[in-house]
Formats: sequence, C-alpha cells, structure tokens
Amino acid sequence: MQPVVVPEPDGTVRVGERRVAAGELPAVVRETAAEARWTWDDTNRWYPGLLAAGVRVERAHDLRLSHRILRQSALTDWPSGDDETAAPGPWDLMNPTTLIAAADAPAMLFGGPGERKETAAEPDPVAELRLQNEVVAASAASGRLRLLLAAESAGALIAVELFHTGLPWLADVHDAILTEALGPRPRLGERPAKLEELAGRIRAAIDAPASLNPDSHRDLLKAMERAGVGARTLRKWELENIDHPVVEPLLEYKSLYRLLTANGWTWLDAWVRDGRFRSEYVVGGVVTGRWASSGGGALQLPKNVRGAVVADPGWTFVVADAAQLEPRVLAGMAADEVMAAAGIGPDGRGADMYAGIVASGAVATRELAKVGMLGAMYGGTTGSSGQVLPRLAKAFPRSLAFVDEAARAGERGEIVTTHLGRSSPPPGATWHELQAGAYQDDAGEDDVAKARSYSRGWGRFTRNFVVQGTAAEWAMCWLASIRRRLWALGIDDGVSGAAGRVPAPFAGRPHLVLFLHDEVVVHTPAALADAVADEVRAAAAEAGRLLFGDFPVQFPLSVAVADRYADAK
Repeated sequence: MQPVVVPEPDGTVRVGERRVAAGELPAVVRETAAEARWTWDDTNRWYPGLLAAGVRVERAHDLRLSHRILRQSALTDWPSGDDETAAPGPWDLMNPTTLIAAADAPAMLFGGPGERKETAAEPDPVAELRLQNEVVAASAASGRLRLLLAAESAGALIAVELFHTGLPWLADVHDAILTEALGPRPRLGERPAKLEELAGRIRAAIDAPASLNPDSHRDLLKAMERAGVGARTLRKWELENIDHPVVEPLLEYKSLYRLLTANGWTWLDAWVRDGRFRSEYVVGGVVTGRWASSGGGALQLPKNVRGAVVADPGWTFVVADAAQLEPRVLAGMAADEVMAAAGIGPDGRGADMYAGIVASGAVATRELAKVGMLGAMYGGTTGSSGQVLPRLAKAFPRSLAFVDEAARAGERGEIVTTHLGRSSPPPGATWHELQAGAYQDDAGEDDVAKARSYSRGWGRFTRNFVVQGTAAEWAMCWLASIRRRLWALGIDDGVSGAAGRVPAPFAGRPHLVLFLHDEVVVHTPAALADAVADEVRAAAAEAGRLLFGDFPVQFPLSVAVADRYADAK
C-alpha cells in the first residue's frame, strides 16, 4: 500500500499510522528511499524548506507545471467539459497549500499544516495525480509526454536549488566596475558623474537648455527634432546611421544608463547578499517553455558586470553553452539528415553547423548561413535573410518545409506542438474578429490587409514556437542530466568547508549556479573541474538521445574552465 502523509487539524502530519510534527517532514523525506519520486502541488512551495534542512530530492513531479502542459497539449484528451476555452481552474491559478509525493517507485503523499479541505482554493492533489496519469496513459504520445513532465519537474527542482546556492558574486568588485564606468556612487536622486557629463554634452550638441532631461525620450526627441538631427526614434541602429555631434555622447549615455538602471548600485543592494546573487527563476515562464525570472534579471547578465562573478577559493567555474542549438533541434524534429550532417565535422564529432552549411554550397558565408537560418526559424523574409532562404530551402527541404508548415498552421488559426508535447495557445479574440471581418460582404481592402497581417504575424509565432519550445525541452533534459551527474561525482573534502559559503547539501559538491537558455555555469571544486566538463558534455549527448533517439544530430558544446565568469566568455 502506498504510504500517505496527511495533515491533521492540530498541525501535525500523519504518515500511515505514524504522526509527526510538520517540522519533522524533512526527516521523513530523508528517510525515504532515494529512488522515490516526490510529487507535490508546487515545487516552489515545498522544496525550499527541505533544502534549508539540508535535504535534497532526487526526483519530483510538479502537479501545477504538469497540469498546465497536459491541459493545453494537443496530444492529450484533457477533460474540459464542452468548452475547451473555459476559464482556468484552481490548478491553473492555484496558491497551493498541499503537497504530495507519489511515484512508480516508493512514494509519499503529504501536505502543509492545517486541515485539508476539498475547496477550489485547495484542490485535491491525489485526484489531480490520478487524472494526469490517466490522461498521459491514454495519449498516443505517452512516452514523449512523460519525458516532458519529468524534465519540467526536474527544472523546478533546479530552479529552487539555484536560488538556494546562489551565484558567487563579489559586491566590492561590482562596485569597482560601476565606479570605473560611471564615477563614484552618487547621492540619492543624483546622476553619476559620467552620466552628468554626457548629459551636458548632449544638451550642448543640440543647443538644448540645462533643464532638458535626456532620460525623457519624448523631450529629447523633440529637442533633437528642433536641432534638425533627423531621428524618429532613439534606437541604436537608427542613431548609428545619423551624422550629427549628438550621436556619440547619446549612444554612450544610453549604454551607461542601461548599466545603471539594470545592474547599478540599487540592483547590487537588492540582489547580492553574503557573496551570492540569488534570482527567482520561473520555470516555463515563457509560453514556449523557456524560463523567465521574476526579479534580478538572471537571464540577462550583461558582460560588463560578469567580472564580479568570482568562484570561491579552491573552487572554479565550468561554463558551457550549446552551439547552434535551435538549428540542430530543427534538424532533429524534421528528421533532416542533410542538415544534421552539416553540424558534424570530418572526425564525426559535432562541429560549427553554419560553417557546414557553407561547405554544403548552400550559401557563400557563415554570416549568410546564420542570417538565413534565423530567418527560417523566426519568419524573416526581407533583406539578406529573404535572399538566402530559397537557397536554404533547396539545400535543406525537410527542415524548411517543417517550419513553413508550422507557420501555415498558425496562419489558419491552428495550434502547433513541440517535439515532446507542449502546444501553443490559440490566437486571441482580436485575431478571430479580424479574420471574420475580412469575410464580411462589406469588408474593404484595409480590413482584408489587416486580417492578413495578423494572420502572418501569428504564423511567425507558431513557426518559431515549435523550434524554440523543443530547444527548451532539450535544455531541460540537459539540465536534469547535469544535475544527476554532478551529484554522482560526490564530495571534495578539501573544499567542503571552505569559507562556509556553499550551503548543505551541496557543500564540497559541484552544483549548478546559473542557467541562461542554452548555457550553464557550474560552481565546482577546482579538482573536479575536468570531470565536471566531461559530464556536462555527456549530458548534452544524453539529452539529444532522449529527444531524438539514434537520429544522427549532435549537440556540441563550447566549454571553458575559469575562476571568473567574464574570463570564460
């Protein structure tokens, strides 16, 4: 019989016939067999407390994340009543209060303290798990869906662990970077000296009064118009094509202003504590399944502050990123052996795919290969991209036809699905209204043109959805494999207590500290760096096999070992 842990009204929890205090749950988890797969309503709610107690969970099933995938997937028959677009239920909008652990291996079910009630605010996790298992089992793509749910749930564990361990960050180095670029830290409400000096140069170049605030785009554009600059926007690409004395100081001002507002002293005060930067990741925060962050901007760390990311004494970083991930994923999805071969070198190992496209004779330069493939995946039909697309379509017809069909499906208002089973949302009400309006008897040319524009725009979204979403699935499988492999490497006792900065249960162990879509950073005892690099590469190969079996597409990595993150890039 499956052991069940049930919260009692007095705040205790019951595990079978055993009753324990809520604070003893970490001990219950620690005592459970390592092969157990813990299943709960929301990893973010329960795993932080377990980690704080030094307890690591090997496997998990996140019901909230899994519910969202299964409910929206075209590969499932999710019971949604007569209206598939009905308002989201409690599992879609939940603020969970219960947690369960269940598995095909030894498993547990438990919830938070307090009386368990069957209400919309506290949905029944046991029933939800049963429903999810039934829906997956009934799908013709059950294997792919199980892999997707496992990868997504592993990602949820990793996101919490990234926050728990934090990214090593030296505040004094960051302050020195800011001081060198901007000048000394200003008083509240004042500009740094460098920005103030540039603001003066901007005003002088356009003969503007001292009251002009260059941070006000509206006022600045008006002043530039009066000076005859000829800029319609403040976009970098437009300014760079204008010959006027204001351009140089304005571009420098914009760059430094971004540094100040995105990663300046206020950011440093808010996000760096005790030598660690901790950002809250949102697993599946983008509709394609890519991660987002709810604070701190971990997914957008500019190069000019990466010098502050320094490994602890006796530790180092292993930094790895996947080369041309999305084109390789496209080759795998389309079963395009010709394109896959472009990413394999003469030695049979993964090589620069864009260089391989050039070698195939499809295009003349690597830059054209890159621009053309990005156009194919993102819907670029003008400029250099539009010019080379016909040649790419001739050289790699399967891949180009695959994304073209995804685009046509979107234009028809249909949904598309990633390799493992995440489906795109349907187009919204505006799309449907415009399409319907274009077929009315009194529809004019403008109505038809607008409907066509919206249709093509949605087609560009679905074209990219299948590729970006499947790339996110590969990345999640890669992360999950890295996480498992790093733990298996064990502990380096020589650094396990160094500075006491790496918290249990990761003290002395290599661990992930940063994830940026197709790049990972591992903080590892220096003695294990080579082994970590090998495991990260092996994990990439494993992720490829999980998604595409024995299809000959390879996922090579660029791997560097460095004590400073900035030195690895």
